[in-house]
Amino acid sequence: MRVAHIITRMIVGGAQENTLFNCLDLIEHHDDEVMLITGPSLGPEGDLLHRAGFFGDRSQLRGRAGELQIELLPMFRRNIHPQRDWAASRAIRKTIQTFRPDVVHTHSAKGGLLGRNAAWSLGVPAVIHTVHGAPFHDFQPRVAREFFRRCERFAATRCHHLISVADAMTDLMVQAGVAPREKFTTIYSGMDVDPFLRANEHRQSVREKYDIAPDRIVIGKLARLFHLKGHDDLITAAVDVIARCPQALFLLVGDGILREPLTRRIESLGLADHFVFTGLVSPTDVPPLIGAMDVLVHTSLREGLARALPQALIAGKPAVSFDVDGAREVVISDETGFLVPARDTTRLADSLIRLVENDQLRQTMGGEGQRRFTEQFRHETMTQQVRAIYERVLDRRSP
Repeated sequence: MRVAHIITRMIVGGAQENTLFNCLDLIEHHDDEVMLITGPSLGPEGDLLHRAGFFGDRSQLRGRAGELQIELLPMFRRNIHPQRDWAASRAIRKTIQTFRPDVVHTHSAKGGLLGRNAAWSLGVPAVIHTVHGAPFHDFQPRVAREFFRRCERFAATRCHHLISVADAMTDLMVQAGVAPREKFTTIYSGMDVDPFLRANEHRQSVREKYDIAPDRIVIGKLARLFHLKGHDDLITAAVDVIARCPQALFLLVGDGILREPLTRRIESLGLADHFVFTGLVSPTDVPPLIGAMDVLVHTSLREGLARALPQALIAGKPAVSFDVDGAREVVISDETGFLVPARDTTRLADSLIRLVENDQLRQTMGGEGQRRFTEQFRHETMTQQVRAIYERVLDRRSP
């Protein structure tokens, strides 16, 4: 089978890791020929391909059962730019024509729109799109929200099947009139679970690296320092948490454009001794960092299903999350952690305090999360399910 994956950029992020695992699994476990079509990874989030050992404009990963071909299109960017987008659309179309895939699998809003339209117009036998998160949401101006909803609705007519990373994404898309429910399948975003199962092996060394005392209870957050990631809400809740539990320390993993304003706010509140910023880290550093934590907190206001939640649970750490999108599919209140209403900083603080103060509760909830979700989130499981979708669509369309 020849498969082309299309994604706007390969920054260090959940959708990108999902896509890369899928590409490499198809090569290694299924002997497929795979091409990744993407744009440049601009911005402070880092370049996942560079970190994974890919270099140059037309690179290949060697040492596995085959090679991942990468087509880097310089004009393929995240921001809307009519002239560049037209050029990117033509380049994507030309690349598909040259590669002649059996399957085109798209990701991200722009990658999904341009990629599906090109593949559909070329008569690619199977056109699939994964919804990692909706490009329209309640925090946008009404005009922008409606524009992106219409774009998704149009693009949904240009593919044979849609994959959601959470049931909540399917519900949102169906309710918005993007596509009928029968066109969706939920496949949870896969990862390499083994490093998370071993995360606690690194607990002491990571704490020593960041000068975290043994008696500190570490509340960790993994997210870009960016809008809608909820760092301000977490800082607001932290005031009450620290007042009640002075042993609490917040470990913020990630970097982004809000680093300076967040740092200034923390300092103005007199909380600097209770926050540690790691800056941008490699994906391989994430399991050890989770091992150094006692609780994971997730305060993003929109996200399909944040990978940090199952990652923490697989590592045996309970999670506290805003009840948005797919969070409730892994954070089960009073069982694997606590769900709180979005932006309810009082409830957020209360839930964190409860976990900080109760070691046995943390152990019980973390253990339940590990038991429930380890097998479900293996990347090999994801790829098997995704490939079954490819085969089903191809079989249905074969003469």
